[in-house]
This record gives sequence, structure tokens and C-alpha cells, in this order.
Amino acid sequence: MRKNNKSDNTFYVCSYGGCGSKMLQNALKQYGQTRHIHSRFPPEELEYVGNWRSGPPNSEWFNGIAISENQLHKYHVIYIYRNPSFSIPSRFKNPKHLTNIQIDKTIKLDDVYESGQDLYQLNEFHNNYLKPTKPRNYKVYCVKYEDIFDKQDELSELLKIGKLNIINTSKRVNSDKKLDIIYTDLIQEMKQNDSIIIV
Repeated sequence: MRKNNKSDNTFYVCSYGGCGSKMLQNALKQYGQTRHIHSRFPPEELEYVGNWRSGPPNSEWFNGIAISENQLHKYHVIYIYRNPSFSIPSRFKNPKHLTNIQIDKTIKLDDVYESGQDLYQLNEFHNNYLKPTKPRNYKVYCVKYEDIFDKQDELSELLKIGKLNIINTSKRVNSDKKLDIIYTDLIQEMKQNDSIIIV
């Protein structure tokens, strides 16, 4: 397998949080530049992130400035996602995180419980990456967190890089039963997905 030149690679690691995106970003740093992205709106034409190329200041969003076609081959977009019954309790109590994923920062977990609704709009976030309504000029590698430890070599092959050497150091915890109910359909869809889907 021909490996990509490290200096040519930029990896966009996208997620709604609590999905191992920082872990994956750290593993990818040895193979190029990395950017951590929480934007819920992946663009049709791939863009720079944050204040790159004089974009707006939020460092975790696409910034509206398109990457030229002759540079696209250097960019690799990865969307990593996880069962929201694990993701939400670990990250969503922080109002700043809610702002980063572009929803109302005043939403509390108790509000979600009481409403029984997807107030965090994770179905929309997830579908925006996996089920685009319009063609995009780049690929998105959609990776299931629960499988990444066993499938990391496959991801490396797809990205044409060396080994990631990701080790699972997370503690085993139980899912949030109330969120299991609220996100039943999304969780079931995630379980049925292949470990890596290229969209």
C-alpha cells in the first residue's frame, strides 16, 4: 500500500461529542494536520475550518471558504459517532459544548428526559453526515465508535496511512436507560450500520 506523504494530509475529525473524536484526532496527528470539528452542517463543497484563510473565529465549524479542487486530495473527512446514551451524559452538560454543536446552550438533560424528545437534534446531526440530500465534492468516512478498536487497521488502509495504534482505555459504564428510549430508532440504526461507511 502506498502511504500518503504526511505533509500532504489534513484530517477533519467530526462528531457531536462524546464519541472518541479527540482520541482519533490524537492518533491521526502522526500522519498530518488534524482539525476537530463539531459543525452539524457538512458543506456540499469542502471548506476550511475556523479562522483558517480568514474565516470566522469558531474553531470547530466549517467556515464558508471553499477548498480549491486541486487541493481536495489532501483532505480526509471522518465522522465518528457513538450510541447517544453514552455520548450525551459524558459531554452534553457543558453549555459551551451545546454551542459548539449549534444548538440552544440552555437545554438541560432534564429537559430531554421530561420532553422525551431529541432536543439535542442528534438525528439531524447524524443524518447530515450519513445521508446527504445533495452531492458533495468529497468523501466522508463514517466510523462507528464501538467498532473502531477492532477496525482501525481497515480505516488506516482506506486513508492510506500507517497504523493508528488506538487502545481502548475507557471504563465500562451502563447506558442511560431514559436516553435508550428517546433514541431507540437512532441507536438501532447505528447498530445495524457497517463499522465504516464511505458516503
